Amino acid sequence: MVSPGSAAVTFIVALIISTIIIYVIAKVLGEKEGIATALLAAFIGTLIYTIVYYFLGQGLIAAIIAGIVWLLALQRLYKIGWLKSLLIAIVVWIATSLVGLFLPTLIGPM
Repeated sequence: MVSPGSAAVTFIVALIISTIIIYVIAKVLGEKEGIATALLAAFIGTLIYTIVYYFLGQGLIAAIIAGIVWLLALQRLYKIGWLKSLLIAIVVWIATSLVGLFLPTLIGPM
């Protein structure tokens, strides 16, 4: 069982990493919004996935639904189209997956 303290640390670390990745990718794609928008996008994405997974479980259908809702959120926050929001989401997913390979070994078992 995960303790509330380690769950909070995991959430905060994931939020920081996601925020940085979203910010960098958005800047590379020419967006003018700042770090606050990236933080909001990361937080909303986490909230969306948490709610959808709570109600639908962690299956493929839940991931697809949550992903589409997050793309809509990215579109509204950055005022971008489907393709740019999809590109941001794909790069964020790849980058966070790569970071996730190394992060557990850096902070120890939880």
